[in-house]
Amino acid sequence: MKNLKFGLLPRIIVAITLGVALGGVMPEVLARTFLTFNAVFSQLLGFAIPLIIVGLVTPAIADIGRGAGRMLLLTTLLAYGSTLVAGLTSFGVGEAFFPSLLSGQITEVAAESAEKIIPFFTIEIPPLMGVMTALILSFMLGLGIAYIEGDVLRRGMKEFGDIVTKFIEKVIIPLLPIYIFGIFMDMTASGEVWRVLMVFAKIIGVIFALHIVWLILLYAVAGGVARKNPFRMLVTMLPAYFTALGTQSSAATIPVTLAQTRKMGVSDEVSGFVVPLCATIHLSGSMLKIVACALALMMMQGLEYDFAMFFGFIAMLGVTMIAAPGVPGGAIMAALGVLASMLGFTAEDQALMISLYIAMDSFGTACNVTGDGALAVIMDRISTKKIRK
Repeated sequence: MKNLKFGLLPRIIVAITLGVALGGVMPEVLARTFLTFNAVFSQLLGFAIPLIIVGLVTPAIADIGRGAGRMLLLTTLLAYGSTLVAGLTSFGVGEAFFPSLLSGQITEVAAESAEKIIPFFTIEIPPLMGVMTALILSFMLGLGIAYIEGDVLRRGMKEFGDIVTKFIEKVIIPLLPIYIFGIFMDMTASGEVWRVLMVFAKIIGVIFALHIVWLILLYAVAGGVARKNPFRMLVTMLPAYFTALGTQSSAATIPVTLAQTRKMGVSDEVSGFVVPLCATIHLSGSMLKIVACALALMMMQGLEYDFAMFFGFIAMLGVTMIAAPGVPGGAIMAALGVLASMLGFTAEDQALMISLYIAMDSFGTACNVTGDGALAVIMDRISTKKIRK
């Protein structure tokens, strides 16, 4: 029994359930207490986001920069391109299907706030820097460390990254269910919750289908390049897919991904390089989820958006998420700053994004690692052509 863990997803499900059940009957004093916690926690989260970006993105860029050669460049471009196209595909599908799916839920958020319960107090915790400043600083430090091969600064940034990771694991993640409970309690009290839950159910179904279609398309491209049967390759990669469903970790699934990639005929040299690298930088499944969820929430609230806004968001998110695999719920944690700075998401919007993302975390991870096999097949074909020349 000691080995049984009550994971993050069950805790968030319990938090949502309790928030919905108690939101309409909780005494005002208790409700204001939870909302006070939420007000302080959202300030803490806003303070932490730039530090998360600097602490996680800088070492990731420095480590990628340490490599050299054509294969590193091509694999990085291929992984980023796949992640970028996945985001654009998710946006296109959302534009096509979400207006009809969410037609009953798309309403203007009127002045309901007048009747909302307010916290007892809040504490201002201004961040040390803005999100864009943190991103630019991460790039400058990461590329600079790689260029000068600075060992001291590399170790310092690695230790700072470890501190940030521990802060997420020991503070943010444990308190997250309480925060989400407060959000759903408040939405229940204001009458918004059922509209939001209906959106959750519809969006999760669409994104799951989108993951499957994306993998078929990715392997169709890989099959065309390598002249192999895409469906046979997909079947070969199923053990990696189901392992990722269980572990919810791209890194923990690397041994299985490697073994199944080699069964598809990819050489040991190429698979041994591409699979571990793509476990860090190829996050097409996570991109599909985040873009679809963000678009749905903006539609639901009647917020204005356009293609240019989402293209910039997708392009930036593809870079920001490269540090995600080393942190629980890493992709959505890395995305919070970009969601706020580029799409204007509030703390409540970010909490809903976290809830939606965690609900589908396993499927996104499974899509990521299964897609790594397709990229390895493509890279193996490119390498074989170069050798023949």
